[in-house]
Amino acid sequence: MPLFKKRTVGKPGEWYYCLEHKKVEEGPDCPGKDRFGPYDSRAEAEHAMETARERNLEWENDPKWHDAPRTGTDDD
Repeated sequence: MPLFKKRTVGKPGEWYYCLEHKKVEEGPDCPGKDRFGPYDSRAEAEHAMETARERNLEWENDPKWHDAPRTGTDDD
């Protein structure tokens, strides 16, 4: 008996973007490792890759995630 059962039917209104098939799916058709979501609408899921790119750029440019450049020299 498996410890975790694969949920074959999604909740109404759950939309996912499948990274393997490159398509929007209603419900969790593909494994979690291959999808983004859930999204509230089909339109949000259709823009999943664009949203991910925008978030990645924000994180890459966030000064809290980068060490401050060293200025001067320390001769301790």
